[in-house]
Amino acid sequence: ASNNSREGAAGAWLRTPLAPGEVITAQSGGFERDPQESSTTDEELNRAGSPGSRGGSSTTPDYGEKRLPQALIIGVKKGGTRALLEAIRAHPDVRAVGTEPHFFDRNYEKGLEWYRNVMPKTLDGQITMEKTPSYFVTNEAPRRIHSMAKDTKLIVVVRNPVTRAISDYTQTLSKKPEIPTFEVLAFKNRTLGLIDASWSAIRIGIYALHLENWLQYFPLSQILFVSGERLITDPAGEMAKVQDFLGLKRIVTEKHFYFNKTKGFPCLKKPEDSSAPRCLGKSKGRTHPKIDPDVIHRLRKFYKPFNVMFYQMTGQDFQWEQEESDK
Repeated sequence: ASNNSREGAAGAWLRTPLAPGEVITAQSGGFERDPQESSTTDEELNRAGSPGSRGGSSTTPDYGEKRLPQALIIGVKKGGTRALLEAIRAHPDVRAVGTEPHFFDRNYEKGLEWYRNVMPKTLDGQITMEKTPSYFVTNEAPRRIHSMAKDTKLIVVVRNPVTRAISDYTQTLSKKPEIPTFEVLAFKNRTLGLIDASWSAIRIGIYALHLENWLQYFPLSQILFVSGERLITDPAGEMAKVQDFLGLKRIVTEKHFYFNKTKGFPCLKKPEDSSAPRCLGKSKGRTHPKIDPDVIHRLRKFYKPFNVMFYQMTGQDFQWEQEESDK
């Protein structure tokens, strides 16, 4: 009961709906579109679903059938979803769409047949997957996914909300160098230190708030939370959990990864069917701008109760607080 009342107090003011303009920036991506991932055209999606596209197995069958996905990577933006998708695609029993279909947030009116058609063909025993990180913060997504298949497995890659927010800002800045500084956008009132929780870069990191929405439709046992930090420090360990969760043999292991010193994170070793190792594109691992330490401190304080609530809800401690005290 105390948990609920605390959640009520902490969450109530955050429940205020976003203004229409803010929904546009947070979800439909006109403001924060990553060309590498989010601005997927119908034509690209149709290509992605065509038999010749690069899939999860080393040979792309021209047979099999298109199925609705049984597992989805639903979030979070700038958490490590692309890295996770590329790693799980190295598994021969996984076929996944490379582009983000944005079906349950932007393209829902196109219908399930359109969605199925975007998927790669699979053989019996293979799992169809897709990732669209904005699903996690889309209010209608849990209900819509549940109505497609209530046993869908959901994967959420989470990372320290403070670094996630800075990464999000860095991505936008790379496309719109004229936007205000992080400090300006992060505060409603700098003097009073009031954080602006309606700014999508900050709002996305209030994981407990979004998770509550999903738990109305899905049991915790159907949701896997992957640590974005551990995906970098111990990719094989996190991938073992992902493969177990999906009911797959542990085929993606240590031998699939090597550490790339230039980028500062692990890359996939050469897949069987290509000549070069697969590292994430140049839009990954961007250098973050310097942020005033006081701003970081205030953000940590802002997120702490929500992080603690998230740890309680998931039964997992992601150690974001410990990480801070070490520095």
